[in-house]
Amino acid sequence: MNSDKSFRVEKDSMGEFNVPEDAYYGAQTMRAVENFPISSLRFPRNFIKAIGLIKYSAAKVNFELGLIDEEIASSIRTAAQEVSEGKFDDQFVVDIFQTGSGTSTNMNANEVISNRAIEILGGSIGSKNPVHPNDHVNMGQSSNDVIPTAIHISALLGIKKQLIPSLEILKNELGEKAIEFMEVVKTGRTHLQDATPITLGQSFEGFVGQISKSIDRIDRSCSDISEVALGGTAVGTGVNTHLEFSSRVCEVLSDSLSLEIKETDNHFQAQSTLDALVECSGSLKTLAVSLMKIANDIRWMGSGPRAGIGEIDLPSVQPGSSIMPGKVNPVIPESVCQVAAQVIGNDQTIVVAGQSGNFEINVMMPVAGYNLLESIDILSSVSSNFASQCISGIKATSKGPDMVKNGLAIATTLVPHIGYDAAALIAKEAQHTGKTIMEIAKLKTDISEYDLDRILDPMSMTVRGSTSGPSGG
Repeated sequence: MNSDKSFRVEKDSMGEFNVPEDAYYGAQTMRAVENFPISSLRFPRNFIKAIGLIKYSAAKVNFELGLIDEEIASSIRTAAQEVSEGKFDDQFVVDIFQTGSGTSTNMNANEVISNRAIEILGGSIGSKNPVHPNDHVNMGQSSNDVIPTAIHISALLGIKKQLIPSLEILKNELGEKAIEFMEVVKTGRTHLQDATPITLGQSFEGFVGQISKSIDRIDRSCSDISEVALGGTAVGTGVNTHLEFSSRVCEVLSDSLSLEIKETDNHFQAQSTLDALVECSGSLKTLAVSLMKIANDIRWMGSGPRAGIGEIDLPSVQPGSSIMPGKVNPVIPESVCQVAAQVIGNDQTIVVAGQSGNFEINVMMPVAGYNLLESIDILSSVSSNFASQCISGIKATSKGPDMVKNGLAIATTLVPHIGYDAAALIAKEAQHTGKTIMEIAKLKTDISEYDLDRILDPMSMTVRGSTSGPSGG
């Protein structure tokens, strides 16, 4: 062991261990730091907030149940509150890739809180006196129920306080553009080929629907996420915990967070599976797929500006090239696509983790929790950024209406009047000669110019029931 005077010697069940003198964590945390030098990844802020609130609520309830004296309970609550507020984030030093139950992180929290409580009471950090990390801070708990509870609470916080508000901002911006562009006709496209007209606003209306549906899916997943494993202790039986402990802690947590937190009605399910996380991640993956579709459509509609589709102008937020002067790239939609790819990858990790439960515990809780929380965080950030940096500044160009006028797909509305075969011949001749459908139709049909103007009006094709006849993809 290192004999440097900057270390203090602590004892745990395995013997003596050197801990940095100024650290609030203890021997068990330090062993984990040395055992898992894997990455730079750590649990995020919302998780630390959640575990701090769990320890705060547990101390409050244990005092009310007569299981811990007032002075110790008060010092734990003060320390745990400080942890939840972020004052000791630098003391949470255990790698994500650790023991699969998250025991090291739970003990990290227990040691930080107990040592801070000892300090508040005028004792010596590392002494475990008068506040013990296991006997007092962890009373009525196990890592096996605390860690999944902290993951659920932090996910719920992220979804309710960050992600859904960000998605609402994006949905509203898309909705504004749907209204603004509702009278701007453009070419519809199927199979990447010209199809019958649509309005730019209708395209954006589709985007609104995608985001709205994702909000609903994610919100529904919160029902299971709000159920927590706390109270099951080691294997779901609730050994060494008071019968009222979990339900009362959940009440305190609900009041503190203004969110519904409830004890699961099946602790054996809650502690042996990650099913709720898998479901929630699936809804996030669906959102990622939607965002990628929206971002790519916007990239394509804004492509050019002269050699592409160019139906919209995207806001210029930065120079696009180190070599090509004046080039501006769709960098915001590109960042959306990259976030989507990351979230889809995170979901695969969570799926694999969800398959790794054996008997009464799943041993991949830390990595599943980390990936879920990362997905929530980056989806929250990218959605609001997409709205403010890109969607709000999009402008329609004249290319959309011009391409419809010169396009071939409007021949579709001639079908009810002259038949499919005759309309196809007109489209082929227009393609061969470079003339418009209107010009060829004037020559090849007996329909009056007045009626042709009405039949071939692109805007009329964007309204359901305005024409009749067969259609195809």
